[in-house]
Amino acid sequence: MSENSSLDPAAPGQPQPPDPSTPAGLPPLGGGTTPGPAPRRPEGPGIVAEGVSRAFGSVQAVHGLDLTAPRGAVTALVGPNGCGKSTLMLMLASLLAPDSGRVLVDGVDPAVDSPAVRAAVGWMPDQFGAWDSLRVAEVLETMGRAYFLPPAQLRERVAQLLELLDLVPLAQQPAHVLSRGQKQRLGLARALVHSPRVLILDEPASGLDPASRRRLLSVVRQVAAEGATVLVSSHILGELEEMADHVVFMDAGRVVDASSVRELAQRPRPWRITSLDEAALRAALGTLGVRHGDVVPAAASTSGHAEVLVHLPDESRAARLLADLVAQDARVASFAPATGRLEAAYLASDAARREGAL
Repeated sequence: MSENSSLDPAAPGQPQPPDPSTPAGLPPLGGGTTPGPAPRRPEGPGIVAEGVSRAFGSVQAVHGLDLTAPRGAVTALVGPNGCGKSTLMLMLASLLAPDSGRVLVDGVDPAVDSPAVRAAVGWMPDQFGAWDSLRVAEVLETMGRAYFLPPAQLRERVAQLLELLDLVPLAQQPAHVLSRGQKQRLGLARALVHSPRVLILDEPASGLDPASRRRLLSVVRQVAAEGATVLVSSHILGELEEMADHVVFMDAGRVVDASSVRELAQRPRPWRITSLDEAALRAALGTLGVRHGDVVPAAASTSGHAEVLVHLPDESRAARLLADLVAQDARVASFAPATGRLEAAYLASDAARREGAL
């Protein structure tokens, strides 16, 4: 997250400790890994959209949109319902043609060579369409054959993905009887079956339990670390923040803001301070001249301590305030952001304040 900050975990894209929720020793998951000499990959971003527009009758879903997503990183797509995220993803997956503008996916325009784009892309829609006649393992086998994976490689790949996404106990279950969360895990496995160089995920965490969400985060980070371009849309902003390196905010079919997750540390957001002594907290805030909200007494707070919210311009100012409160003997029990970086940036946008956006 932010540089030189002891208040936050390590930044996305930086070395992470092993995640016990993900089996160790797995082969590469993304980056187009295939037997034989490695193909020459295009340079530049893995995804580019230039002036892209798409309408459905009188509804302008995407309007003059520009976007880039770099290779070897996770780019988050954030915006209210109906802002055009899914339409954009369908165009990037070569499943929908733009009315105007140009899209490049792994250096290829889907309008020029759609098969090449589909060979490079792993696509996970927000709703998994299950084949009623196929079992879980058969779904993956069928997808692997569609990508012309050799039989021996396909068998190994299916076994690896079943283990990775905790689907081994469900391998012989009909796909249509799976729960929402189980279908999401199968959908991700299906998207990864051919080791894609570009991975596009639309609401991948929907319906997942906490352990499965941690596994999803670890898998997505691994795919990006292997060089693939990952674009992910989600309304679960806290987990998206842990997963992403970059964020693109959309509204009304346009990109309205873009930043690295690290740079969001320099934007304002609220911080929650709790103290073992209400009087000491009030006195310290007064002495320091800190503007703040109402101090909630311990008896009325959820933490059991006196609490107050303060709005600070960045994490550097937050670190200085914490040091000053400790020096004033404010009896600080905790000092932490009241919202995540992505959530704070989104809630400060016009899209979040618009009626019906929530």
